[in-house]
Amino acid sequence: MDYERFFVDRIADLRNEGRYRVFAELERMAGDFPRARLHRDGESREITVWCSTDYLGMGEHPAVLAAMHDVVDTSGAGAGGTRNIAGTNHWHVLLERELADLHGTQAALLFGSGWMANLTALSTLGTLMTDCAFFCDDILHNSMSEGIRMSRAEWTTFGHNDPVDLDRAMGACARTRPKIVVCESVHSMDGDTVPVARILDVAEKHGAMVYLDEAHAVGVYGPRGGGIAEREGEAHRISLVQGTLAKGFGVVGGYIAGSTEICDVVRSFGSGFIFSTALPPAVASAALASVRHLKEDDALRRLHQERVVTLKRRLREAKIPVMASDSHIVPVLVGEAQLCKQASDDLLKDFGIYVQPINYPTVPRGTERLRFTPTPLHGNGDIDHLIEGLVAVWRQLGLSAAA
Repeated sequence: MDYERFFVDRIADLRNEGRYRVFAELERMAGDFPRARLHRDGESREITVWCSTDYLGMGEHPAVLAAMHDVVDTSGAGAGGTRNIAGTNHWHVLLERELADLHGTQAALLFGSGWMANLTALSTLGTLMTDCAFFCDDILHNSMSEGIRMSRAEWTTFGHNDPVDLDRAMGACARTRPKIVVCESVHSMDGDTVPVARILDVAEKHGAMVYLDEAHAVGVYGPRGGGIAEREGEAHRISLVQGTLAKGFGVVGGYIAGSTEICDVVRSFGSGFIFSTALPPAVASAALASVRHLKEDDALRRLHQERVVTLKRRLREAKIPVMASDSHIVPVLVGEAQLCKQASDDLLKDFGIYVQPINYPTVPRGTERLRFTPTPLHGNGDIDHLIEGLVAVWRQLGLSAAA
């Protein structure tokens, strides 16, 4: 077999479909977010980032930066290895306690990323519980799908955010059989939110655990930043919540939070935890500072929601086809992969606006989109400039306007 030719052909297929991903070389500018420097062809220029998942700008918050600096100076750059071998650092313990308090649970467990948290927790639970059955929202993040597949447990999908279809799907499963309902609180690409109370009602009716991915909601929703379940007053009913430290909290890492027993089982049996190097102590300290700040201060969340409402209104007024969304995720429909990439390229080249095209397989073919994530630090001038750029690019490419 000509291996190199095989690889070249697969990349060529992506290019021909307009789905080949080109990474912009950006340099974040602390103190000036959402501005960044774009490095290209030996030159650099300032651009505005409109697709960051640092939703509240906490990645540059003074308290977060100070916490990281302090622990780098006292504990060094790395964790020294896995927690099983190198030991659990003091900052890991403090952060896990803070996250458990955030979600009102007995315990929490840290991972290197939210993706690894999902993969490890679901694969471990599905493997350990004999004859476990998963019931999964049919639009599920890759990390959860991979974890369930790794467990080799049986899984059934139900309609997206549809408790009636979940009830139907669970009806054929014996109540005594171990069952886990798996869903996301905020869908990362459509921006819709789960009817968490109704999902919980169905799960409890059938004797199932509920695993809720709050990755795009923690820090951003709830009176203390605990996510959609906290906002809806349902956090106490969740069996296991997964969150990330890389979005609303602006740092990096992931975690699960639940009972002492569940977290201990994942800690003791989960290969993704056992064999992974721990988060650097300075990262844990920075995340701890971010979680503490957002638990105590709601101002950024309130300003964030105002910016979201304003951007959606301005897009509708400009006849830009913003997709329906009840969260801070603001998707704009393009509907074709090559045009989506071209729109992204033109916005960056002509207007200094950075927003990545979202194409298949992240979203279904025909629903390709630009995904905007306004932050509290995007001013009115930024929104004006974005609308100007979108109107010009839509006209230039002959893209469909909103009705």
